[in-house]
Amino acid sequence: MGKRRVVHLVDDDEAIRKSVGFTLRKAGFVVQLYTSGVEFLQNADEAETGCVLLDMHMPVIDGLQVQAAMAERGIAMPVVVLTANGDVALAVQAMKGGAVDFLAKPIEKASLLDAIERGFARIEHVDRRTAEQAQAREQIAALTPREQEVLEGMAQGYPNKTIAYDLGISSRTVEVHRASLMLKLGVQTQADALRIAFTAGMGKGPKK
Repeated sequence: MGKRRVVHLVDDDEAIRKSVGFTLRKAGFVVQLYTSGVEFLQNADEAETGCVLLDMHMPVIDGLQVQAAMAERGIAMPVVVLTANGDVALAVQAMKGGAVDFLAKPIEKASLLDAIERGFARIEHVDRRTAEQAQAREQIAALTPREQEVLEGMAQGYPNKTIAYDLGISSRTVEVHRASLMLKLGVQTQADALRIAFTAGMGKGPKK
């Protein structure tokens, strides 16, 4: 393909920059490296449009602050965030802010390339987002009202205990609804369920 596809990799960890950068270059992407959120923001206005691979845990300015600064400045490049394993709360905040996906370290090659491809799909196919939203809403409409409430709680970043308290049911019942809704949505992981929820516009209510 003729057009360059640039990935802006923002991570203070040199080992990540080297390994992920190598993987992406081998897959045909042009990779621009940044050692901090500050360095990226200093260059972002003039940077070539591409996909931003953004670490959440960085000194001075963390990933969420970089994401917020991009929104304020109208830098509309798609973002894929990198989180520590199990750091769901940060991932939820990032996806509420419009991130394409989140990847837990250590990063799997297949997941990395899939997320980056979907990031470029946002750039290259403007109508795809609308189609994704319609599909996600159709999937969620097939859930029971209670399953939708549980999924909304998940999208808000609440643990099972909080969802159970809010809905007046037991934590075990929440687990049953979670298992059922994930089966109906055809997903294996919480990340995939959240991706559908956020695409459909869930999780935007005020967090308690």
